[in-house]
Amino acid sequence: MERLDPALLPAREQARRIRAGEMTAAELLGACLARAERHNGALNAVVTMNPEAEAEAAEVDAALAAGADPGPLAGLVVGIKDVTETAGLRTTYGSPLWADHVPERDALVVRRLREAGAVILGKTNTPEFAAGGNTWNEVFGVTRNPWNPALSAGGSTGGGAVALATGMASLAQGTDLGGSLRIPASFCGIAGLRPTPGLVPTVPAAYLWDGLQATGLMGRDPEDVAFGLRAISGPDPASPVSAPEPLWDDPAEVALAGSRWAWCGDIARIGIDGTVNAACHEALASLRAGGAHVDEVDLDLSYAWDAFLVLRGHWFVSHFEAELHRVDAFGPNVSANLRSGLSLTPAEIGAAENVRRQVREELLALLERYDALLTPCMAIPPFPVEQNYPETVGGRPMKTYVDWIAPTFLLSMPGLPVACVPAGLDAAGLPVGLQIVGPPRGEGQALAAASAISRARPIGLPPLVAEA
Repeated sequence: MERLDPALLPAREQARRIRAGEMTAAELLGACLARAERHNGALNAVVTMNPEAEAEAAEVDAALAAGADPGPLAGLVVGIKDVTETAGLRTTYGSPLWADHVPERDALVVRRLREAGAVILGKTNTPEFAAGGNTWNEVFGVTRNPWNPALSAGGSTGGGAVALATGMASLAQGTDLGGSLRIPASFCGIAGLRPTPGLVPTVPAAYLWDGLQATGLMGRDPEDVAFGLRAISGPDPASPVSAPEPLWDDPAEVALAGSRWAWCGDIARIGIDGTVNAACHEALASLRAGGAHVDEVDLDLSYAWDAFLVLRGHWFVSHFEAELHRVDAFGPNVSANLRSGLSLTPAEIGAAENVRRQVREELLALLERYDALLTPCMAIPPFPVEQNYPETVGGRPMKTYVDWIAPTFLLSMPGLPVACVPAGLDAAGLPVGLQIVGPPRGEGQALAAASAISRARPIGLPPLVAEA
């Protein structure tokens, strides 16, 4: 660990060294900026750099020198998704309509990160208003995969995932409606967690009672995700959607031996690529060899597919009610969701909510018997970056840009915590992610399982990072 570039150290080790006086916040920021200088031009992860980052790092160092406590995330370098408001720093939402937008205030998650001592690196790339599983938009273009720049980094928090995988950032903030903290984690070989909605309240928001989207973090490993979330979680009076502050054990302290996990290879019934399936089963074999009990279960959630699309359409109309007069001004993904939402009837929305309840009840019954549910995060490996979405999965045509991410969006519906962690590499040397579904308020259990998997199946760094 001592010989590793400081930018590539675990975030919790970076914070420890800064607080112990073994490294300054300015030194860490410099190492991250050097990584950005080396990789960002080719990969397009950070689209707006924070001109105040050096001053923010200097404030952390000055506080420590004066004997003050700058917070648990002292000096950590964090990328903020470009749909999350940052005071005085351009926030475009990936949309030409807001290409020059500069918010007057920070979103709650950004304020909490700053209060915990984090240094804001800048804004990370995202599809327009986070609508898409491949990170591209008309303002900044495409974000490329650090394992193979010809391929997609996933989305919608693709810029944050690439910044993490290449050492540009210590942690990456993001949002997850249908898989946006898990899809890029899978494609880029890092750890992500969709927490319980409201664990980190999403404020400000036009749809203030939103219980479908979640705000959270990605890290280079599950322990970093837990470390970061502890510092920024908890209710806020501004949000009616909130969860209690987490009380977690260190994920690394949980052993495989004696754990009981359920495994399902295709919850969406869309098929699975052979190389993805092979990597997942190699991971299961490693877990069993470590003492875990893993049962294969027949879990078919495909009945909830249409219900999620209904809820997503309603979500978009609720968020964009003030912009409905210019539906066609948005890009194809956003405008299609808005038109879909506007066509819905109250009966369709009510039926979808009842299907959502059914999914939750089915998973709760399963999790009474098991510590966690494991599924592949993505049914396919990363695809060419120029495609909006893959045309087929397992030979099945994809009708819309979200069909191929059904393995993640179906698990968004019940409001349970879902982690993603690398299960290994496929035959082409690309990361394959496993999803881990925990019980209600079970972020700690999901991250503990993710940590056990990452210890059993380390994948190392992307070749372009390891060679740099």
